[in-house]
Amino acid sequence: MLAVVTGRDKKSSRGGALVPTPCRREADNRGIPVLMPLSLKDSSFHTELKSFNADLFVVVAFRVLPKEVFELPRQGSINIHGSLLPKYRGAAPIHWAIINGDSQTGLTSFFLKETVDTGDMIAQVKVEIAADDTFDSLYQRLAEMSAPFLLKTLDLIESDSKPVAQPEGMASRAPKLTASDALIDFGQPARHVRNFIRGLSTKPGSHTMFRGKKLKIHSSEIVEQGASQKLEPGTLIVEKKRLLVQCGSNMLELKRLVPEAKKEMDGAQFINGLRPETGEILGGTPTVGMTLLKESKENK
Repeated sequence: MLAVVTGRDKKSSRGGALVPTPCRREADNRGIPVLMPLSLKDSSFHTELKSFNADLFVVVAFRVLPKEVFELPRQGSINIHGSLLPKYRGAAPIHWAIINGDSQTGLTSFFLKETVDTGDMIAQVKVEIAADDTFDSLYQRLAEMSAPFLLKTLDLIESDSKPVAQPEGMASRAPKLTASDALIDFGQPARHVRNFIRGLSTKPGSHTMFRGKKLKIHSSEIVEQGASQKLEPGTLIVEKKRLLVQCGSNMLELKRLVPEAKKEMDGAQFINGLRPETGEILGGTPTVGMTLLKESKENK
């Protein structure tokens, strides 16, 4: 390895001391030169990169590289992507695979092109998505697979294995998800809501509103009983130590929750601590309020 390019040191939240990226710390420990450009378009940065006369650039969880950078090495630049390309091109392939209820995903290595995630593929490896996988668990599993998969990719490049063009007719997008995209729609079927919760757990974390405050939900399970009840989506049912919520079809039991400004807790702890009542509505107003509004209109 000739050099490492990484982000610049950032100020810590406590004390304001500059903290290096984990990548820089590891490179420093191994005596590998580190570059931390202010801009990837800086011509002096390009000149410094060119001076290494590298055969190949390997890009891992970094930023979109300009063409002037990724075309510098003799054999080009490669990336490892967390999906079976051309499916789920974009910043959040792992999230979307779970949200969409897929049973399989994987890793793809490919050569960079100007259009993100469209380059010719070098290798792929498939991974099964378990029914209880979340973003966190699947991300961790794929991360652990990435190093040996990268070594396999480098061996294929060294042996002059021919890359394969991506079939454009099978392409799909995986746009970045932020907290503003993570609001739960309980009007969807319970299966879809559960997949949405799994796909965003715990980063950025799906959420709803409870008594005017944000409530993150990290884990849930489908409840078949009570599916025939005609309740408004989002309606809570407190059943002993279980916290249930009505969806567009069937119910979910909410297993792991994070009330605003509090630590994660299970359903029983939520019931004991916040005292929710059957009929309260997540993301809306309590049932009693809706009832009074209806009665008022009928009396006019």
